[in-house]
Amino acid sequence: MASWTSGVRAVLLDVSGVLYDSGGPTGGTAIPGSIEAISRIRQVGLKLRFCTNESQATRAQFVRKLQKFGFNISEDEVTAPGPAARRLMLEQGLRPHLLVHDDLLPEFDSIDKSDPNCVVIGDAAENFSYQNVNRAFQVLLGLEKPVLISLGKGRYYKETDGLMLDVGAYMKALEYACDITAEVVGKPAKNFFLSALAELGVQPHEAVMVGDDVVNDIGGAQSCGIRGVLVRTGKYRPSDESHPEVKADGYVDNLAQAVDILLASRTTDQ
Repeated sequence: MASWTSGVRAVLLDVSGVLYDSGGPTGGTAIPGSIEAISRIRQVGLKLRFCTNESQATRAQFVRKLQKFGFNISEDEVTAPGPAARRLMLEQGLRPHLLVHDDLLPEFDSIDKSDPNCVVIGDAAENFSYQNVNRAFQVLLGLEKPVLISLGKGRYYKETDGLMLDVGAYMKALEYACDITAEVVGKPAKNFFLSALAELGVQPHEAVMVGDDVVNDIGGAQSCGIRGVLVRTGKYRPSDESHPEVKADGYVDNLAQAVDILLASRTTDQ
């Protein structure tokens, strides 16, 4: 049996591209077998955490959308970059200039945004106009010690009608223009994964991460000692399996197959 299954007590799941593909008039569509796969993980008593870089909606809005698709999921099971960025700003006394999606703005209602001393960038979609990106650049350039916080660093993601540029492309543009390095609070940052493990009460060697992004999901998890399994759904491309720096611990056609392998292993071990 595949070695990535041994001793697993917790499953960390990417969401977009693993559970569903976003886009279209309904906001997306569930990937076949993924709703049942979640139920099967729960039935055998494995701990479960949804680890997403979703930054086009608040965590509550995001969960409601997934529930409408038929997923059994609650808000406190989701680790997302918006709340992490809010905590970071409160801890460090940061006041953000926000370059984010309109639907994410309520996440920062409680944060002082006067006289900004940092820029927060998320997947702003249509808000990534030249004027808005240039304004973020101007704010950073006007700071003595510019601070750029990015809600992830993905290059692209999958919607129902194709691949879409993600926040990482715009983050890199601001890094280059301002000669700075962003602080990433979503995947692949180690703190993102470690906070999810802490909330579950498990050690890295007891968890497996399932995702469609070979660098941010798989590489990020592996950097913390978590095993990573790459699904061939979502943004996956065949070249991911020969990535020069990241090699997944396992490859599966979809989440349902990953759960099949994991549960078969548990039966054999018992």
